Amino acid sequence: MQVAIPLFPRLTALDAIGPYEVLQRVPDLEVVFVGAERGEVRTENGMLGLTVDATFAEVPEPAVVVVPGGVGSRDHLDGSPLVDWVRAVHPGTRATTSVCTGSLILGAAGLLRGLPATTHWGAVDILARFGAEPVRQRVVELPEQRIVTAAGVSSGIDMAIRLVARLVDEVAAQAAQVYVEYDPEPPYKAGHPDQVGEEVMARIAEYRAARS
Repeated sequence: MQVAIPLFPRLTALDAIGPYEVLQRVPDLEVVFVGAERGEVRTENGMLGLTVDATFAEVPEPAVVVVPGGVGSRDHLDGSPLVDWVRAVHPGTRATTSVCTGSLILGAAGLLRGLPATTHWGAVDILARFGAEPVRQRVVELPEQRIVTAAGVSSGIDMAIRLVARLVDEVAAQAAQVYVEYDPEPPYKAGHPDQVGEEVMARIAEYRAARS
């Protein structure tokens, strides 16, 4: 099964690489990084480059799509070759998925209208503009529509493990989880704004301004 992960300028690296690390462990799955054109794209802070190995035209029938997010996702909300490709390939996929603000691209493609979906906590209002019903869940699975959305950044790993269970079986999913030793024990309960105070949120705003 071919898994296509689209790359675009200013994406969040872990949105793509987290699911990749899980999915590429399973021999049944072949992961390809796709984009508008072959070559390198830089992540949102410009420090890391990832390589597009195939164009959208070269991957017309992927079994699975995993759309990452990042500040660059906003560049596609009024339409783009990426949005057009997602819309075109979705009818033939076994699963069309997103991580973080990748759900905004699914929304721009018209795939989330009237459906529950999740995204990064900072983009909930934007997601709603596309007719989605934002929910606070780490992963939202819609088997009937073949759509899965994951919340911010690290949740893409959770999503990918669930995806392996659906595409292969639960043993494969557990094997992939053990393979990457995904057994998180974060030092702080600080995974969402409602778990932290004003000081932490002020620091986030400071960091965001410095990196924008």
